[in-house]
Amino acid sequence: MINYKHLHYFWAVAREGGVARASERLHLTPQTISGQVSLLEDSLGAALFSRIGRNLELTEMGRLVLSYADEIFSLGNELEEVMHHKPDDRPQLFRVGVVDVLPKSIAHRILKPALQMSEQVRMVCREADLDTLLAELAVHRLDLVLADRPIPPTVSTRGFSHKLGECAVSFFATKKLSKKLRGDFPDCLDAAPLLLPSSGNQLRSSIDQWLDKHRLHPRMIAEFDDSALMKAFGQEGAGVFIAPAAIKEEVEWQYQVSTIGQADQVRERFYAISVERKVTHPVVSLLMETARESLFADE
Repeated sequence: MINYKHLHYFWAVAREGGVARASERLHLTPQTISGQVSLLEDSLGAALFSRIGRNLELTEMGRLVLSYADEIFSLGNELEEVMHHKPDDRPQLFRVGVVDVLPKSIAHRILKPALQMSEQVRMVCREADLDTLLAELAVHRLDLVLADRPIPPTVSTRGFSHKLGECAVSFFATKKLSKKLRGDFPDCLDAAPLLLPSSGNQLRSSIDQWLDKHRLHPRMIAEFDDSALMKAFGQEGAGVFIAPAAIKEEVEWQYQVSTIGQADQVRERFYAISVERKVTHPVVSLLMETARESLFADE
């Protein structure tokens, strides 16, 4: 079993950048700290630091251990902070993971009601790929995961996918670019400069199939994992880009572009994934209800 005192000394050395600074912070001798870190390395069976000249640098194992130590002591500080507040003053902690391919505008619209509740809520958002977030959900490090698809059948993680809604995909362009496009939608996309999500996800596959069905051959200018970056290039006129039809007005206003058409057959779907089949978490319940009634009500 890990000695958490040894882990704390290692954490201090890694964060302070050396044994000397850590000893000043902890009011211990450098020899004591070095000895405790050595005991931790012995218990783990791996070196956590390598000496480069006079400096200590984390090894690959050291970086891994540090990532866990950061989380462990962050939770400890959070617990101490909570215990020093009266129950009535304690904000409800809501930890949510957002899949990295999910449009940030959609995630924002879904999560916004959490900070408008009469009860004070402290929201912690994490962004990562679906597999990583599902693993954290399984060990209760997250209360909710927002995703563009349900839990894949190949994943053994226990959880329940609650569909929030779906919407069509809209195509956008600057006014200058729109004037250069020939014909009506969707024919105007043929030979047009196009910005799309990266290959390999469900949305991109649906768009490619839709383009093939309509025999359209746009000029692929760029592909993006980050939808916000794609919109930024679209705002500059680099090409036609897409976004969920549910936030069409918001995209037009924020990026000063116009909608040139909508692909009703291409659907973006959004899910809330929880460890509960019947959701009882008050924040999660509110977000799901609000999204279904307002964001996706007309789709």
